[in-house]
Amino acid sequence: MRKMTVIGLTGSIGMGKTTAAAAFRALGIPVHDADAAVHALLAAGGAGVDAVGAAFPAALMTEGGKTSIDRKTLGQIVFGDAAEKKKLEDILHPMVRAAGDAFVAAMHEQGHDLVVLDIPLLFETGGEKRVDVTLCVTAPPDVQRARVLARDGMTAERFARILAGQMPDAEKRRRADYVVTTDKGHDAMRRQLTDIVAKIRAES
Repeated sequence: MRKMTVIGLTGSIGMGKTTAAAAFRALGIPVHDADAAVHALLAAGGAGVDAVGAAFPAALMTEGGKTSIDRKTLGQIVFGDAAEKKKLEDILHPMVRAAGDAFVAAMHEQGHDLVVLDIPLLFETGGEKRVDVTLCVTAPPDVQRARVLARDGMTAERFARILAGQMPDAEKRRRADYVVTTDKGHDAMRRQLTDIVAKIRAES
């Protein structure tokens, strides 16, 4: 079976990571989304419901006889509270890692030579140790701010608090093997990704 390279995709909020992940998928490269994995863990029947519910009973929600975690309530509990946030991360991060590892193994079995782990807090959580190559998406601060504040329910204060909980963009760019800019349009970003994919394949 041929060697597979695992790419860790990261970037701060509003930098274009979701668009980059979609571009990777369009290139035929499987992507595992850490945020989507969290949503699945907290949904009805999810593997994280019991453990998170035991730690944060106020976030439990029952609908139609099925129990899940109300992510909005959970967010209100942990947002801005470092201790509560760490308690949640200690429960969820190992589960998300396990889901990512299972995805990588499955894609390897299917014969893929490249796979992407989309991890927002890649460097913050030491996730770079689990991947072969790191890629950071970035955009100028004014572009980032405009994108984020255009989201439903977002405020300048909330944006500032989210940024405070993330590694600075400059540090992510410094640590990453590859940096992709996302402020010049989708086609320009896709060209950058295509070139990077070609280079990774040539070197593997």
